[in-house]
Amino acid sequence: MLSTKTKLILAYYLYKKRQMKEKRKRKMWVHPILLERETYGVFHTLFEELQKDETKFFNFFRMTQETFRKLLGMVHNKLKRADTNMRLPISPAERLAVTIRYLASGNTFTDLQYTFRMGIKTISYIVREVCKAIWSELQIYMKIPSEGEWLLIANNFESASNFPLCLGAVGGKHIRVIKPEESGSMFLNYKHYFSIVLMAVVDSNYNFIFIDVGAYGKECDSAVFKETEFWKSLVNNRLNIPPYTNKLGTQCELPYVFVANEAFALHEHLLRPCGGHQLDDVKRTLNYRLTRARRNVECVFGILANKWRIFHRPSNVSTDLAVDIVKTCCLLQNFIHKEEGIINNMASDLFATDSDSALLDIPSSNSVRGSLTANNIRNKFADYFMTPEGRLQWQNQYA
Repeated sequence: MLSTKTKLILAYYLYKKRQMKEKRKRKMWVHPILLERETYGVFHTLFEELQKDETKFFNFFRMTQETFRKLLGMVHNKLKRADTNMRLPISPAERLAVTIRYLASGNTFTDLQYTFRMGIKTISYIVREVCKAIWSELQIYMKIPSEGEWLLIANNFESASNFPLCLGAVGGKHIRVIKPEESGSMFLNYKHYFSIVLMAVVDSNYNFIFIDVGAYGKECDSAVFKETEFWKSLVNNRLNIPPYTNKLGTQCELPYVFVANEAFALHEHLLRPCGGHQLDDVKRTLNYRLTRARRNVECVFGILANKWRIFHRPSNVSTDLAVDIVKTCCLLQNFIHKEEGIINNMASDLFATDSDSALLDIPSSNSVRGSLTANNIRNKFADYFMTPEGRLQWQNQYA
């Protein structure tokens, strides 16, 4: 039998529980502002007007009408919802418009709540499902190239950056986020802000060949890169990379390579600049040529951040959604470049943009063909850049 004191405590507990329950009761099911979505929402009032002006449409969505329609056609079935007796579903076009505007403007869910007349939770759910749909349906625009495609990338690199046998540039970017709850210092990077890491391999046309997103900002980027599928496939020869070639006319055959910054260690298929300050003309020239080719990855990050303004502020969504957003923006960049093309001098204008490029530190490997070590491979490239066939007329001015 309960004592009087216990009964009083129990009664008080039940009373407080009822109070909290009543306090949590909704004042209304849907706010009157949101009920007017189909009358005053941006999609229903402005979208049709934007279609009459291609420039304004592009400024609003960061893509042309034709590209938007093709994208909508590819994800339509994933975004379509059945009608119910309660209310009509939000159309796939409106779902896509909300998401693209969110990525393109950098506005928060709260801002979009008043322009599109949707609840914050509704917008959050829509952005998540549209990002997943885009990543699912547009994978063809970011796949590991075949051997023939690698050769095409190498030819484009040689034309654009005057670096032969180059398959791509490697780099990293810290994506700023609001500190996740109960995360401690896992996301705190060396620049003293919270971030997740975007690792990327890009081609000379400013497209992403491979990305890896979501590593903690505190982790050293060498550890991040070594955990990517791209690195594992590279060291295990599973990337369809073309075989060694004597294209440069050297005494021995050389491999196709990727270029990286000075924090990388040498590898059979990975070149980095020579370290130190007291360098001869050959090494200084090699460093200039390597840096000239590697800046493509910096240009790509600059284009990404300037097209999708969501990267102009710290992401204030969950970490999982932040990862989906980054992956979606990278994939959309490839998709838009494929559909609309890209002006090559755009990247030079954006090159000065701070991309927070991360430094990588990858263990060196001497598991190369025959006795040709990774250092010897780099020396062969350096020697080639000093020959009449390989030198650039202006290279000594910048080396």
